[in-house]
Amino acid sequence: MSTITLEYPPSWLAAMGVDAPQFAADTKIAAAMKLFERHRLSSGQAAHLAGMSRVEFLLTCRQWGVSSVDWDEEDLAAEFSGTLPVVPA
Repeated sequence: MSTITLEYPPSWLAAMGVDAPQFAADTKIAAAMKLFERHRLSSGQAAHLAGMSRVEFLLTCRQWGVSSVDWDEEDLAAEFSGTLPVVPA
């Protein structure tokens, strides 16, 4: 496993009202959210980076303003058309 080191001035912690562990956790989640939003990581990979379960990550997306699904017009139309797929007997 590789590691990233981030340098920041201590004044940032005071300005945000957080301690170093909280800043580290927030930074990991922010990075995971952005990489997921840009389609660089899957939801499972982003969740791992953020240090949470995939379900927790997907539920947290809304709080960060990140869509947890990426549906196009065709997907939306199919989802809300009201027709059920025909399953062969």
